[in-house]
Parts: sequence; C-alpha cells; structure tokens
Amino acid sequence: MDTDNRTERRKTGDRAEDTVIEILKNKGYKLIERNFEVHGVGELDCVFEKAKEIYVVEVRSRRNTGPYPTSSETVDRAKRRKIHKTTGFIIAKYSWYDRNINFLIAEVTHNSAGMVQNVEFIPF
Repeated sequence: MDTDNRTERRKTGDRAEDTVIEILKNKGYKLIERNFEVHGVGELDCVFEKAKEIYVVEVRSRRNTGPYPTSSETVDRAKRRKIHKTTGFIIAKYSWYDRNINFLIAEVTHNSAGMVQNVEFIPF
C-alpha cells in the first residue's frame, strides 16, 4: 500500500531537488539547509557552502515541450526579491556577514514520467 500522500507534481519537484543536491555534493558542496522557510517572507530551496562561499539555489523543474518559457524564466523579479529577502534571514542565522553569497537557478528538465533528464545551473 502506498502511504506517500504527495502529489505527482510534488514528487517530481522533490526528485529534482534530490538530483540537484546529489550533483552539488558530488562536486564538493556542503548542504547547509533544504527548504529554509521564513513565514510570510519566502523559502530557499537549497543552501550550500563551498570554499567559504554560500550558494542559494532555486530549483525549477519543467517538462520542455513546446514553445513555453524555460523553467529558469519562471523566476521573475518578484520571486528573486523574495529569495533575496529570505537570504537575509539565513545570513543572520549563521552570521554569514563576511561571506560571498551566490544565487543560482537549477534548471531541471524531466520527462513525462517525472524522471530527471538534464540539470543546468544559471546564476542570477
């Protein structure tokens, strides 16, 4: 009996995040937080550290069929503002005032079954 109550969309999104985390860990990044949420402000999908630099990663997953925008294009100005504002809270939590903060979009493409096909990292 399947006791997983997540929607297929949520399962696909979780697979995308899991894949991004695995890729970056294999490249020497240390996962600091996943789904860091500040009520009423926003959420950070993944926060990593490497060589004393911080990487805030917004994971976007989408099937690439047809002339639709890429998943990275869905991170509009309002979403970026929320990410930047939420980042202020994690900087305060860890006292990262002297760290470089890098913002990345992990553009994940998947097939119709939700299996990851490709991952690209785009700075913003």
